[in-house]
Amino acid sequence: MIAVLALQETGDAVRSAAEEGFKLWGDYSLADPWFLLLVPIGLAAVLWGRTRAGRDRARVPALTGVAAGRTLAQRSAFCVPLFEFGALLFVAVALARPLRGSEETLSESEGVDIAIVLDHSGSMERKDLDPNATRLDVIKDVVHDFAVRRMSDTEGAADNVALIAFAAYPEMLCPFTLDVDAITGFLKALKPVDNRAEDGTAIGVGLSKAVKVLMPSKARSRIVILLTDGENNIDGITPEDAANLAAENKIKVYTIFAGRYVYVPDMFGNPRPTEREIDTSELQEIAHKTGGRFYRARNREQLEKIYGEIEQLERTKRVEHRYTQTFDLYPSFLALALGLHLAAWLLGASFLRRLP
Repeated sequence: MIAVLALQETGDAVRSAAEEGFKLWGDYSLADPWFLLLVPIGLAAVLWGRTRAGRDRARVPALTGVAAGRTLAQRSAFCVPLFEFGALLFVAVALARPLRGSEETLSESEGVDIAIVLDHSGSMERKDLDPNATRLDVIKDVVHDFAVRRMSDTEGAADNVALIAFAAYPEMLCPFTLDVDAITGFLKALKPVDNRAEDGTAIGVGLSKAVKVLMPSKARSRIVILLTDGENNIDGITPEDAANLAAENKIKVYTIFAGRYVYVPDMFGNPRPTEREIDTSELQEIAHKTGGRFYRARNREQLEKIYGEIEQLERTKRVEHRYTQTFDLYPSFLALALGLHLAAWLLGASFLRRLP
């Protein structure tokens, strides 16, 4: 029986509507186990049929003093009742409806729509987050890892992510997508602006672009992660107005200032680092108005920690659904029963035929 179950498991099992009634072992069970009561009843019937008194009365008495040897047919006579009983056994098992169950867990959670907004002004070429890389290169590395984790999330739903860059003007690099390769490809190609006319830090303009992109979204959670290394210096749309627009549309904004030093030009016009603190009040106010948080990163490690914290804050609850599929195994038992019954009938009608 175990061999039959193993054989059926390797084949194409039939999806069943039956429910597990009696657990056997592992994934196996019976839907209607009471049909196994047919086994002792059938065994009694087979034995009674093979030992009727009429068979004895039909026998021809052997000659006395002659010891006739048993023929092959006589020695094999047990095969017919054995096959008949085997056929009955497999029919009973088939009627008991053996099943193979497969319990599965389906996890569902709604993803988050995330607009990543990155400053790529000329100041992003400075090397104070990491002595071996520019600010923008460090930011691209950290954001790349963040996007990969969020867009290929194995613990919940993957997120829709959009990528927006800004300096003096905003630029939609990649609209909302679930394709992590698209986001990381555009991110890899991002460079600091080299045209003086396009340089600047338009925080309000960049944020308003992200808000407008998020407004049509039906996601339960919509967030913006805005990163810059400077103060707003272009007021086409003020940071305050952009923050109000985000708050009105229930869009949460996380703001990050990334940079160790504030640079000022020396007597020759070359930028030099100073210990002067930058004014981050506008970034803090944006986060406060929209229900987000403000962060300050002075090196690569702090920036990684910030994105890790945002990742943990923006998690939707997981909903687990457990369900069990069952597969019918009775076809194999019916096939064996039919084979044994045919074998018993053919043997009983030919080689092992017995006269009444």
